[in-house]
Amino acid sequence: MDIFDKVAKRMGPIGQHQSWSHGYFSFPKLEGEIAPHMQFRGKEHLVWSLNNYLGLANHPEVRKADEQGAAEFGMAYPMGARMMSGNSKYHEQLEQDLAAFVGKDDAFLLNFGYQGMVSIIDALLDRNDVVVYDGESHACILDGLRLHMGKRFVYKHNNVEDARKQLQRATKLVEQSGGGILLITEGVFGMSGAQGKLKELIELKKEFNFRLLIDDAHGFGTMGPTGAGTHEAQDSIEGVDVYFATFAKSMAGIGAFVASTKQLTDYFRYNMRSQTFAKALPMPMVIGLMKRLELLKNNPELREKLWTIATTLQNGLRERGFDIGVTNTVVTPVFLKGELLEATSLTHDLRENYGIFCSIVVYPVIPKGMIELRLIPTAVHTLEDVQRTLDAFSEVSEKLKRGYYQQNKFSSAE
Repeated sequence: MDIFDKVAKRMGPIGQHQSWSHGYFSFPKLEGEIAPHMQFRGKEHLVWSLNNYLGLANHPEVRKADEQGAAEFGMAYPMGARMMSGNSKYHEQLEQDLAAFVGKDDAFLLNFGYQGMVSIIDALLDRNDVVVYDGESHACILDGLRLHMGKRFVYKHNNVEDARKQLQRATKLVEQSGGGILLITEGVFGMSGAQGKLKELIELKKEFNFRLLIDDAHGFGTMGPTGAGTHEAQDSIEGVDVYFATFAKSMAGIGAFVASTKQLTDYFRYNMRSQTFAKALPMPMVIGLMKRLELLKNNPELREKLWTIATTLQNGLRERGFDIGVTNTVVTPVFLKGELLEATSLTHDLRENYGIFCSIVVYPVIPKGMIELRLIPTAVHTLEDVQRTLDAFSEVSEKLKRGYYQQNKFSSAE
């Protein structure tokens, strides 16, 4: 079989719908300044789909730092991979600042979050090591585990007792192989908004010998007294052995970092293939990230505003009878019962008739028969935005219950 023929017959669970979903539900174009109100298909929409948690994307000081970095260095500088010719005092300073902020000895900058997590797992483990990981781990963790040639055991989401059982299985294996055990979870699970049970997992170290890696992409900047992350919020900084977070959420940028002991961080510097063989993070982004981190640390009112919006939104949804799951973070899922046709029709109604743009999640990401509307509050949303959204959600929920969306098909030609 020609490999292209195989692709044509198997476009994937999401790609199979691309003929009618492209440009609307998938790959939509939001235009204008990054803000709670943007243009979609020529109409202004209230947007709840941007991971701009602290509103830094268009903060005037951030825009100025980005501009100055580009003017001084251009987009090409530094030229080359960090190990060879692409290092700078600015990269090193940002790493030092990040490590101090999250309570670790050292940190290493990564070009991308997704790629970074994959490469951390690849660099840290060999075939004798065993991984124990949460069942709702992000795709970057799962793809990293695909590269792992040793054993791996999954435990039920946030189920510490099941994690104990899997650690027991892992311990028996490493006693024979001579390897070690890595447990992976998330600080904040991006789809449900639940926090990983860091304190409880760390308690298991009293029974088992393992190291703990957390992906805190959604927790960094939003969680904890200073915004240092979920490990700070749960008073678990010491128990987290490897801390990973991205710049794509609270920092409104691109890239990521991993923080740990000095020795392990140096090991990553010299053994992460995705960094050794890739160009360094461009200087304008590094300069801009330094300003973003400064604002994150020195402006707690941004985080307070974010939590005011998130709490008001979530309380309002609960009061109106909506199922928002177990979220105890700013991530706000809304779970409804319905099929794909109803999900697309409801989302189309929200966008076209209510001017509200939020992400839609359906099977295979969540179980069949369920619809998730995922809302991402930010510090630049207003209480008026929240009220407008609550009113709109109440109306479309009633329509869904009446079966209205079963007869109103979305047409990509509209």
